[in-house]
Amino acid sequence: MTGAPLLELSGPARARGHTHGRTRGDRLRDFLDDSLARLGYLTDRPVSLGAARDVITAHRDAMTSALPDLAEEVDGLAAGAGIDGDEAWLLQLRREILGYNRVTAGDCTGYATARGAPVLAQTVDLNGNLDDQIAVLAVSGPRHRSLVLSFAGLLGYLGVNDAGVAVGLNLVLGGQWGRGVPVYLAIRHLLDTADSVEHAVAILHDLPLSSSRAFLLCAADRTVCVEALGTERRVLEGEKLFHTNHFLHPDFAARDELNVFAGNSSRRRLEAVRASDIPAAQDTAGHHRVLSTAPVRVVDNGDIRRERTVAAVVLRPDRRELRLWPGNPTTAPEHVFTLH
Repeated sequence: MTGAPLLELSGPARARGHTHGRTRGDRLRDFLDDSLARLGYLTDRPVSLGAARDVITAHRDAMTSALPDLAEEVDGLAAGAGIDGDEAWLLQLRREILGYNRVTAGDCTGYATARGAPVLAQTVDLNGNLDDQIAVLAVSGPRHRSLVLSFAGLLGYLGVNDAGVAVGLNLVLGGQWGRGVPVYLAIRHLLDTADSVEHAVAILHDLPLSSSRAFLLCAADRTVCVEALGTERRVLEGEKLFHTNHFLHPDFAARDELNVFAGNSSRRRLEAVRASDIPAAQDTAGHHRVLSTAPVRVVDNGDIRRERTVAAVVLRPDRRELRLWPGNPTTAPEHVFTLH
């Protein structure tokens, strides 16, 4: 059964990680034993912890330099779960270890608006059958409290904080991927520290990210999308923003590396969500309907290597609320989490 357990994480960084690891330890150890966190199913290359250590070391060093608080939380996760430190880092770096893959069936479709009441909604499209690894973290960070969606020990993925800032994401492919701050941990840092959309944009400009991404940022007064390509950033802004998996800013569009078939899929989903009648923020059923309808929802074809929709999320930054449908959103029960 797909569920959405809530983990309360508070205290110093190492204590937060230790609680996370202790609570989810059995599941994380089983996941690591499943063809090395299922990485073995997703690539034709030999996969082992030893072979991944150089990648792990490079990113861990970058994190320790840029975001030492979160690096210490990863170390606490290892201690709490009773796993090797490199295994805890591998859980944060699965996407970086898999590397650059131009063939993607789907990797999240999102939209956001601050017109009226603010809302950010998106599918979560991943390979590896990760809907059995979902958890929600209620984190008391160094500056803000937040609700964070997590998969298999990840410290971050997307979420909303008590400053009324919601953060979502889309995979985009371009530039060189390498040593830097993993994107999911960058998002957790935004939720821990950002006071506003403007503040979040400034943080993203300064972070040495490991890979390309598009970040949807939404609050009561502003909605933007920050596209990151190498060390460059471009900001898209509007009353309503939509994003899938190709670059939208003209400065980056010519440098997009999605192959033609993946690009066509991304454009179909973008056209479909733009053509949808995006409902008012409070119309949860309407948002659920948009996110549950193909092609916005990427259907499971039975291939663990192909991305499919493993969750749908609606974030209400004004209410400090995260609504989640874990697994297939057409059949999953709704889970509601609120920061009080």
